[in-house]
Amino acid sequence: MNALGVSGAIVAMSFAYFYLQKHLGLEACPLCLIDRGIVISIGTVFLLAFLHNPAQLGQRIYSSVALLFSGFGIAVCWRHLWLQGLPKDQVPECSPGLEYMLETFPIGETIRTIFNSAGECAEIQWSFLGLSIPAQTMLVFIGFALLSLIQILRKNG
Repeated sequence: MNALGVSGAIVAMSFAYFYLQKHLGLEACPLCLIDRGIVISIGTVFLLAFLHNPAQLGQRIYSSVALLFSGFGIAVCWRHLWLQGLPKDQVPECSPGLEYMLETFPIGETIRTIFNSAGECAEIQWSFLGLSIPAQTMLVFIGFALLSLIQILRKNG
């Protein structure tokens, strides 16, 4: 199960980087970059659980951490989808560049600024089967959450 989580994170990041960014030339918006960081965090938790191979309690702890990250990811995607659904005249202003914010603001203020502005995240750059990138990413986070719940709730033996 942990190997499945690691594989899912690798596939998701490979798709985002190699297909969306490199092949299609789409630049990741600030919320997409946060999503990528969360996917990497979830993949790291699953990798640590795979390498450690703990007993049931340890597995539940790792899975709870992955579930928490998945919840954060779902929340970020929800915000992103909300921005994409706003009428054009209600979209907030674009945030300063992410590099600039990371160099000049503390991390908390950078995240707050991204969530309170980030008008650039309202643009739908690409979709597949009628789902925008944040909608697809939310499905990935839901998959990670379900995998984590299975790990938490399953009986060893």
